[in-house]
Amino acid sequence: MRGRAGLLVSLAVIVAVLAGTLGLSRPALAQSPTDISVNVEPPDLLADDQSPIPGDGYLWIPGYWAWSEDDQDFYWVPGAWVPPPQVGFLWTPGYWAADGDNFVWYAGYWSPHVGFYGGINYGYGFGGSGYEGAYWQGGGLFYNRAVNNVAGARLANVYVKPVAAPAAGNRTSFNGGARGTRAQPTASELAASREPHLPATPQQLRADDHARSVSVRPSRPPAMRNPVGSPPPPPAVRVPALAPPRQPPQPAKPQPKPVDKDEQEHHPA
Repeated sequence: MRGRAGLLVSLAVIVAVLAGTLGLSRPALAQSPTDISVNVEPPDLLADDQSPIPGDGYLWIPGYWAWSEDDQDFYWVPGAWVPPPQVGFLWTPGYWAADGDNFVWYAGYWSPHVGFYGGINYGYGFGGSGYEGAYWQGGGLFYNRAVNNVAGARLANVYVKPVAAPAAGNRTSFNGGARGTRAQPTASELAASREPHLPATPQQLRADDHARSVSVRPSRPPAMRNPVGSPPPPPAVRVPALAPPRQPPQPAKPQPKPVDKDEQEHHPA
């Protein structure tokens, strides 16, 4: 019995180790998935122009693709400056991850450290791992001028640390799959995922709702904009160039009346 029990314990340990190893290979452990799962590949990230910071105490939240159940399509939520919900908290962006033929959304969150966000290079300090845009010290934020638009703002705590820009043409917005990033969570990112979390603030949720109403949709090629069964777009009509306007006819100039011969004889000069 003792040998059998020992064997069972050993098997249990092996199963636990395998399960842990397999689990660590999945980015899902870094963040909790939401109930959003779609079978459409997320588009490439759009290039957000960062507006000037409104003042001290704000952090830049990068733009991302969200999903509209009503429209069955993605819509772009632009980046924005947002005050953190708590001193010492930073934003971990959300990201899409491939799961077989589907794509699952892992929502962003606030916590003391930046966790895993799929290896997506959102720019402005979010280069795929960690955050190089700002840090907390002594209850205040220190801003990296190299990646933040701090022009015109009176900020006492500013520094400069060069950060690599996103590679040209590489705007992938999801993890895994055939075209996604191959990033895996590090030990520190997994530790950050277990820290106290706060969800998106009311200001962030309002920005999401506004973006949905504006309906900024992905730029799709013509084949995707006109699915099978829909009428093709009308052919382009060539409009001939207009001829220059014709000048209106000018009225004839009045001619002098000829002098009658008899009248000339009666009225000699």
